[in-house]
This record gives sequence, structure tokens and C-alpha cells, in this order.
Amino acid sequence: MGLNTESKKNLEDFRAYIVVEKNFSQHTAKAYCTDIQAFLIWLGETSCCDTNFAKIREYLHFLQKFNYKKTTVARKIASIRTFYKYLFREKKIELNPAENIISPKRPRSLPKFLTTEEVEDILNNINIDTPAGYRNRTILELLWASGMRISELSGLNFGNLNLENNEITVFGKGSKERIILITDKAKDYLQKYIDFARPMVAKGYTLEPISDNTPVFINKTGYRLQTRMIRNVINDIVEKIELPKHVTPHMFRHSFATHLIENGADLRVVQELLGHASISNTQIYTHISMQHMKDVYNEAHPRA
Repeated sequence: MGLNTESKKNLEDFRAYIVVEKNFSQHTAKAYCTDIQAFLIWLGETSCCDTNFAKIREYLHFLQKFNYKKTTVARKIASIRTFYKYLFREKKIELNPAENIISPKRPRSLPKFLTTEEVEDILNNINIDTPAGYRNRTILELLWASGMRISELSGLNFGNLNLENNEITVFGKGSKERIILITDKAKDYLQKYIDFARPMVAKGYTLEPISDNTPVFINKTGYRLQTRMIRNVINDIVEKIELPKHVTPHMFRHSFATHLIENGADLRVVQELLGHASISNTQIYTHISMQHMKDVYNEAHPRA
């Protein structure tokens, strides 16, 4: 079953709108458009501009048979609401049929994080005797020191580095620019990687001259290192040391924020370093710290 011609055109225009005007990340834009495409296919020959509230409710009822997680359903509803808000703004519809659609309440689970000892165990078990190994150690040192996202690290170019001031400019969700700070130790690893390891990572390949747009982290053929490879590096190390946790690159970000707050960092400063648009996204780390404190208390107090 294909898309209605009018609906297909509206989807294409919507894609351009959320990428160019709304500045959605490529990942979010792809998810939203996939959600809308599925909805439009379900509509069949019915144009999206001829849809009413009851029809959207019918579609949401249809989705229940797939037993999606609440977070997935909430995103699909957000996609539809954003789509119809766009159509209404563009005056392609007279009334917004999705305006009163209510999203399910998302369960808010606490992010998982690593202890300082676990992070050190991971870092110390990376073989830095090879150029690729030294690159991998540098990557994890940076993730641990800065709290940057894995996509931000993969996208680093030389023009983003200001090592003299221990600063790196990154582009986060929605291509929002922010400056993050790194420790002297992380800077030292990064500088040595650039000077010695990086030229040897792609042995046998001619590297492009370094400019502001040259990627900092490269693979064995000299191209930008992708996020999948970084995940593989972490998985291999965790398996090697038999750490009883499922460790992801994002856990380094969670650990960075949690340990800052545990050690008295101001919540607004942590928000700025993480690039959170809302302070409420950062406040969740205070709950982690409190839970950690309770766990320590229950284990240590003789009457607990």
C-alpha cells in the first residue's frame, strides 16, 4: 500500500521543516518521519488533510496490538502532533485534529552510571601499545572527562579544539553549539594522540592535510570514526574484564554528571556542561546521587 500523493508531498515538506526550521537532529527527524510515514500508509488513500480526531484515535488503538513501550507510543504521538501542528501552521488544514491527543505518561527510570572504580578499571584495561589502542583510550578519557555524547565526539573536527584553554566546542542535539571543558589528563592524551598515534592509525593510507574541518578521530582507512566502532571498543573491554554491567558510551555521560553532583557541583553548571535545554533533565542526576547515598547508608549502617 503506497502513500496518498498529497500526503507524500506533505511528508516531504514536513521533513524539510523539522530539519531546517526546527533544527531537529538527523536521528530525531528520521524517527519522526518514519512514524508519520507509517501513519500515512495506514490512512491509505485518505489524505492526511482530511483526517479528524476520531481517525487519529483509531490509529492509536490500532498501535496497541503491537505492544509498543510507552516511550515509543509517546514518541509516535509527538510525531503526529508535530506533523499536524505544521499542517495547521501552513494553513493546509482548518482545524488541528491532533491538538487534544494526550500522550501516555512516560515512566522515568534513573539512568545507569559507573562508579569511579569501574571507569578506572575500563580505562586501565585498554591496550595503548598500538595506535588504535591509544586512540581508544583517548576517546574514553574524553567521554569520562567531558560528559559529551558519543555523536558529538565522533563529529569532532580540529577546528573544534582549543586545547590551550582545555576547551572543546561541540554541536549537540539540534546542532546547538556549546563549549565543554576537559581535564589536563584528557588533554594530555588527546595531544599525544594527535601528535603520535593519529598519523599511524591509518597505516598505508594517505591522510588529508589537517584543517578546521578535518575529523579528529579516524578509523584504519583514514575516515571519520563512526559511533558504532566506539561502542564495539567499549563492549570488547567490558567483556574482557567481565564487568557485570551492560555498559554503553552514554553511561560515561551519566557517570560524569552523577559524580559532579555528588561532589557538590552546581546544578546549573552541570546543565550547561551537558547541554540540557531544561534544568529538569539535569535534576534527574540528583535523584541518582540520593539513591546512591541511600544504598551506601543501608550497606554501612549497623542498624539499617
